[in-house]
Amino acid sequence: MSAENPITQEAVDSAVAESLALINAATDLASLKAARGVAVGEQSQIAQLNAQLRNLPNELKAAAGALIGQARGSVNAAFAQKETEFAAAEEQAKLAAESVDVTAAAEPARIGARHPLSLLQDTIADVFVGMGWEIAEGPEIENEWFNFDALNFDADHPARAMQDTFFVEPVDSHLVLRTHTSPVQVRSMLERDLPLYVLCPGRVFRTDELDATHTPVFHQVEGLAVDKGLTMADLRGTLEHFARIMFGPDAQIRLRPSFFPFTEPSAELDVWHPGAKGGARWVEWGGCGMVNPNVLKAAGIDPEVYSGFAFGMGIERTLMFRNDVRDMHDMVESDVRFSEQFGVSI
Repeated sequence: MSAENPITQEAVDSAVAESLALINAATDLASLKAARGVAVGEQSQIAQLNAQLRNLPNELKAAAGALIGQARGSVNAAFAQKETEFAAAEEQAKLAAESVDVTAAAEPARIGARHPLSLLQDTIADVFVGMGWEIAEGPEIENEWFNFDALNFDADHPARAMQDTFFVEPVDSHLVLRTHTSPVQVRSMLERDLPLYVLCPGRVFRTDELDATHTPVFHQVEGLAVDKGLTMADLRGTLEHFARIMFGPDAQIRLRPSFFPFTEPSAELDVWHPGAKGGARWVEWGGCGMVNPNVLKAAGIDPEVYSGFAFGMGIERTLMFRNDVRDMHDMVESDVRFSEQFGVSI
């Protein structure tokens, strides 16, 4: 039989032994799958014996086929058992790796933080809302009339030049990226009833280079009050109250004569910051003054009946000397480590 039939018990046993040796040599699921391809693939002894079935006489095919079937069954059973063992071992390893030591101290989660400029802007808004003022907002792309003409800027005023202002193309559209939040004051005078007390915070744009103390995109907060009988004394009292909330109860202010097209008289606003690092000192904070009668007239308000005062300061500048921030880059680089210093208010 062996001369005529190469599919003998001995040949089949040898093929099975070879396949089982490959399976048993596997060390994980990946190597086991690779071993199976070799153990029962086209080049394996079992496959080569199976290929010879077609050459056997019909009377020998049944017995030889049974031997091949038994061989394949043994190999497949060994593979399935090994696969189950490896899968169970990998599952245990995965569970061990994912286990949690409930007695260990928890790692602090970094949930991020609101930007300190947003926090400071909200704080400033709360101060004035507490005094009965309203918050007003306006578009960042503004008509040149609101940004300059209505605020008493002459046609040849240097601030209108493209060296200072971002003009929106085409230039004859007379649209600009607002250079201050004062246009919101003009819109408020046109749209709201008198008396008027509004705070105008927002983002503004100027053609400055980014350095330690300047940035082309920054934030301002401006205030406007229009009522009967308002004077510089009302302006000073408002700013003193504001400064003491921002910089402590010992803060003081001083007003130095200056010039702005939209206020007359005008003043530079300095604040005495007693808590400043490096020692208490005077710091230039912003500008202020009584609203120029021409601005009131542009908004249809009779300057013989009403008067007003206005002020404005940069929120970035306020943050810098209020919290001893030395470099404007820290405010624009979106590093959460900078924001986290100011708390994680949501």
